[in-house]
Amino acid sequence: MKDYVEHQVKSNFERVVKKIVKLIFIIILIILLFLLFGYGFMYLWNWLMPDIFGLTTVNYWQAVGILLMAKILFGGFGDHKSEKKGKKKGKKCRTGKGFNFKSDFSKWKHYESFWQEEGEEAYNAYVERKAKERNSPE
Repeated sequence: MKDYVEHQVKSNFERVVKKIVKLIFIIILIILLFLLFGYGFMYLWNWLMPDIFGLTTVNYWQAVGILLMAKILFGGFGDHKSEKKGKKKGKKCRTGKGFNFKSDFSKWKHYESFWQEEGEEAYNAYVERKAKERNSPE
């Protein structure tokens, strides 16, 4: 029993240490990505904007501020995926007239046989009719 308790304590401790290491790694990764995006945006801005639009160059913190402002104005914050999943759950694919694609799609199984039996003749008749309409004076 004593060995079992020691094993449980040891495995719980290892699990906690792994989670802490993951958290530290994620924080370092976020900081590195933040730095990378800031410098990348600053480099692109300073390379393109002064020549194209005659704007001044920006430093790192101004570039980060522009990115943050763009995120607030255009992207917002939060996880938008969960909202979309909840709204689409259980809905069927329909058009405005209540047309259900799933039930009406079964009609397409007859397309091959129709085209082999009647399709080519009907198509040729349609082409001839359109040619006569185009050539006839109105």
